[in-house]
Amino acid sequence: MSCPLSPFQVEATCGPARAGRFETTRGPVLTPAFMPVGTQGTVKGITPAQLAEIGPQVILGNTYHLGLRPGDELVRDLGGLHAFMAWPGPILTDSGGFQVFSLSSLRKIKEEGVTFQSHIDGSTHFLSPERSMEIQRNLGSDIVMALDECPPGRMERPALETSMARTTRWLQRCRAFPLGERQGLFAINQGGVHMDLRTRHLHEILDLDARTPFQGFAVGGLSVGEPKDEMNALLSEFTPTLPADRPRYLMGVGTPEDLLFGIAHGVDLFDCVLPTREARHGTLLTSRGRVKIKNARHRTSSLPLDPDCNCYACRTFTRAYLHHLFRAGEMLASTLNSIHNLSYTVGLTRAARRALLENRFPDFARRTIDQWNTEEP
Repeated sequence: MSCPLSPFQVEATCGPARAGRFETTRGPVLTPAFMPVGTQGTVKGITPAQLAEIGPQVILGNTYHLGLRPGDELVRDLGGLHAFMAWPGPILTDSGGFQVFSLSSLRKIKEEGVTFQSHIDGSTHFLSPERSMEIQRNLGSDIVMALDECPPGRMERPALETSMARTTRWLQRCRAFPLGERQGLFAINQGGVHMDLRTRHLHEILDLDARTPFQGFAVGGLSVGEPKDEMNALLSEFTPTLPADRPRYLMGVGTPEDLLFGIAHGVDLFDCVLPTREARHGTLLTSRGRVKIKNARHRTSSLPLDPDCNCYACRTFTRAYLHHLFRAGEMLASTLNSIHNLSYTVGLTRAARRALLENRFPDFARRTIDQWNTEEP
């Protein structure tokens, strides 16, 4: 396998928390970083130019969705996902595993892979480790995720161990598949909220890594129904045990509180649909807490949404206008709300990185949390 990603460089630390960087062939990735989710070749509701102004380090594409529609071969023939969606920066593609395993009534798991019915038209498809790698190779992403079996948060321990073992075997098959020259493969760790299972699975991954190194490590199977305190307890103990010389990616977690907790315990990369989903429902993330823009008290407000935010929505429009758009059901409401929520979330990890580099992360985290809890948004 080629090595298109440079070694991970740790630039500053504060306990387990760290600021770092690695290089892709499409530019550097500075961490910690939040990665907006572009499921179907677009980050919902905003243009690539608007996304570029927000300035994320990496964005995501989805193997399951893009493989079904418009089809990975078409994307390949049109120059790959970067050209298809007009995004020049780094792209990470997930394996499709989470989406397939979410179709509990529409899929059947075997050792060879997963047979599932499309949510679009009910047609039958098959996703194996090799097929996941093929789709991602055709998409041309910079960071490729191995296909794992993503268990629900309350899976019984014996079933979880069986699932975990299958993920290891699938990881071997993913690694054996020839990817593109620009692509680096991340391994995914499973094991639920059981520290001993997480550790056992990590050792299995590291046995494979000793032969041919993976270019990053992801913690999967969290934020899928388990209690938040159990997730945090697992993360605080497990994350620092991941190899220090590779990026650490916490999958599918993205509330502001979760980002700060993850960074404090050594996570480098995050993704989540929450910022844009909340935006479409009128919940806006600000430096002073969450704002429900539909509430009547914003109807006549001449204030910006967040005086500490310099995004297009905050520097241009009043709360009264954002309230009006949302109440009127205008498409622009989702666009402006999404621009703000992504700007806030990407900006939070950027500010955390700056605080780490300046040796003031604990104070930054404490002040940020205090501001959420004490100031009226």
